[in-house]
Amino acid sequence: MRAITTIVTTAGRPDDVSMALAAFACQELGAAFEPRRKRSVRKISQELQAHVIVAGKDRYDYYAYGAQEPFFFHPNSAAFRLKRIARGEAEPFLEAAQLQQGDTVLDCTLGLAADAMLAAYTVGEVGRVVGLEANSNVAFIVRQGMQSYDTSELPLTACMRQIEVVQCEAVGYLKSLPDNAFDVVYMDPMFEEIIEEANNFQALRLAGEHVTLTDEWVHEAKRVARKRVVLKAHFRSEWFAQYDFRQLTRETAKFHYGVLEV
Repeated sequence: MRAITTIVTTAGRPDDVSMALAAFACQELGAAFEPRRKRSVRKISQELQAHVIVAGKDRYDYYAYGAQEPFFFHPNSAAFRLKRIARGEAEPFLEAAQLQQGDTVLDCTLGLAADAMLAAYTVGEVGRVVGLEANSNVAFIVRQGMQSYDTSELPLTACMRQIEVVQCEAVGYLKSLPDNAFDVVYMDPMFEEIIEEANNFQALRLAGEHVTLTDEWVHEAKRVARKRVVLKAHFRSEWFAQYDFRQLTRETAKFHYGVLEV
């Protein structure tokens, strides 16, 4: 069985902007361009047995092979969570991470970067937030989305622009780092159990890499973290006890955070 490739196409009626965006995607991903020729994205994907990235007028859509819905960048929950923080309300992720201005944060599982945006807001311009994404197509979509997403909401825009997206598998990247390279290392693997309320992540589940927590991952995270390692997992997850994370329980939440002080 041959590997599934990635091709780039445009929206149904491409203009100069979408053609330029398509050319950029091809260059960044080393992908071939496929003219639309009035075909549906699904038909193109089936004919070429390929993942498809669509360059539209204002964003990229990523259709993983076999997916019915596209994955695209959106700040998702970050916008209203930042507003709550600005009002002085508690934020569970920040309570777990205990970030301070100037801290450095490594998000091993960037996804749509909502938690990374909160981290960027908290550590400020003098801090640093690096987000890892193993899937090259997802990394491209999120990186370009955060650089170009059109919003007048501040500080959301500044937070998005501050995050460094690195296309790399988490354990491999951690192993390349010296001891104590980041203040906080954050891990949010795909949950072992589907959380029904999180249906907006379905496209990401289909498009992204499915990873599970391992002894090596936790070991490397502890080595690289200067202050703490933070884990996000389903509230019934055995990972908290298995790896000695202090589980921060929340009565109404389907997921909890765990903390390892180092």
